[in-house]
Amino acid sequence: QLQLVESGGGLVQPGGSLRLSCTSSGVSLNYYAIGWFRQVPGKEREGVSAISSSGDSTNYADSVKGRFTISRDDAKNTVYLQMNSLKIEDTAVYYCAADRAPFSVVAGPIRAHEFGSWGQGTQVTVSS
Repeated sequence: QLQLVESGGGLVQPGGSLRLSCTSSGVSLNYYAIGWFRQVPGKEREGVSAISSSGDSTNYADSVKGRFTISRDDAKNTVYLQMNSLKIEDTAVYYCAADRAPFSVVAGPIRAHEFGSWGQGTQVTVSS
């Protein structure tokens, strides 16, 4: 059973940066594509970014393109989401998710239903 754990959330001012981490204990993430999603109360979960198992393919939502960067360090069994130039509208609970070969890592919207394993989420609050 793949269990994902997110960390790195917190409170940051507009224009600031945070780096989220996604890791798994006991199971290697090397063979999994990873997606980052976010959700605010009353709204659907939104796909933010995704990376293939090899790290060769990445995908970003238009709302974060140019500000967020997804990467992976297989030696540390961790996937990162570097978030720069944060905006108030980036406030949400951020989740990482994993699956073997979701199409979302290639192109198009990053779809939650393509990912089978999920973490519990970490809160990101952007506020002055």
